[in-house]
Amino acid sequence: MRTIKNTLTVLFFCLWSSGYSQELVGSLDELLPYLSQDGAEVTIAPGTYTITAADIAEGRYQGITTIRKHKGYALLLFEGNNSTYDFTDVTINVETAGFSDYGDFDEFYEVQVTGNDNIIKNLTLTDVGSVHDYPKRRACNIVMDGANNRIEGFHVTTRGSFPYGYGESFGKGGNNVIGHYKHSALLVRGYKNHVKNCSIIHRSYGHAIFMQAADKPLIEGCYVEGQMRSTDDMLEEEGTGSEADKVDFMTYFDYKLPQGYMLSLGEEGIRAYNGGETIIDGVEYVRGTSNPTILNCTVKNMRAGVTLTHATGTKYVEGCVVIGCERGYCIGSGDIVDCYADTQYGPALGVDYATDHGTNAEITLLPYDGPSYNGSKHAAIIIGHDHYITLKGEVPDADQDLKINVGGDNRTIGLLKKDENYPASNIVLHNLTGYPVVMDDNSKGCTGISVGSVTDQGRNNHVFEK
Repeated sequence: MRTIKNTLTVLFFCLWSSGYSQELVGSLDELLPYLSQDGAEVTIAPGTYTITAADIAEGRYQGITTIRKHKGYALLLFEGNNSTYDFTDVTINVETAGFSDYGDFDEFYEVQVTGNDNIIKNLTLTDVGSVHDYPKRRACNIVMDGANNRIEGFHVTTRGSFPYGYGESFGKGGNNVIGHYKHSALLVRGYKNHVKNCSIIHRSYGHAIFMQAADKPLIEGCYVEGQMRSTDDMLEEEGTGSEADKVDFMTYFDYKLPQGYMLSLGEEGIRAYNGGETIIDGVEYVRGTSNPTILNCTVKNMRAGVTLTHATGTKYVEGCVVIGCERGYCIGSGDIVDCYADTQYGPALGVDYATDHGTNAEITLLPYDGPSYNGSKHAAIIIGHDHYITLKGEVPDADQDLKINVGGDNRTIGLLKKDENYPASNIVLHNLTGYPVVMDDNSKGCTGISVGSVTDQGRNNHVFEK
């Protein structure tokens, strides 16, 4: 008995001295003090909690972060370290009507993590209101800074941007015909931050999951679903006074919106950027994204599935599925292992720049229901040099109008006005699908085999029909 008492005393002392606490909280107001604690273990009572537009305007939930003089307003700001927050069976509704009334801030976040070694899990986070309620600058549901944090088991529904319904047709980045106000779902920054088993239902113009200033981020087991719309349907707005009609459907590509394309109303499913800023242990870093790993994710109906071109270091993608996107995978260099994609609305594989090299890809091309709406007519577009590409087939009657292009024209909807002819060299291509291969006159030194027919207009190529 004395030994048991001594053990319990030592255990209690260790827990007390480490700042450990275990609490059940029954409201968001009760939760707020724990967000800045170290060693907290908090369970939020099951139920539905609503953050109203009035709450946002009054600053009732207001965590403030400043990075490089950019002020962010976060409804729930997790600043502590080594803490666990369990939101099992909890839904937080955020009224989109509040997106335009959050004070003099550059960014609006619903959840932000700036501490280290935290686990936040199983929250259902839902934007409630109109898809047309937009932030006065920029918004994001979740932002991860700090180091070694994990967001796990979240179910996020993202709504509220402007304009919504056109995808990138009328603007992105700093260029636009229609002024736009983006709203993305999940931004990963910091060091070794981990997004696991989360789902995002994306009804907003912005990215679903994207990375800026992130080193060794891990995106694992996530599901992303956006929404598609044909350019033909957009053009049906002529004479209605809609935002597109007001600009006579002149895109930011400097030509009128063409027919025959299917566009995502969001941006990328999973995307890495070569710039950004983050804060770790109070220190600000300005840098790109490096060493990303993407495992066992599914992306549906987004502008692209997985785009890592602008990341540096080791890039690794495994076990992912891309369905009904404008483009499947594009990583510039690195490994794509045992992945899947269809070609209904765009190519399963793309390469952005002629300088890109060293992509090792193994992608199985999937069948799809309904007609093709692939305006670029690419099943894959391979440019650059020294790639090793294996395309497997599960399509019994591959559409012969869709080509696996090695070098040549990379005309997506945004490049129709340019007379582009990209080089491709020293590519090893194993085309085990029935899609035809077209080797452009700007291709050279490429080798491999193809189940589909081969048209070779290049130099010193040896891709043989199997």
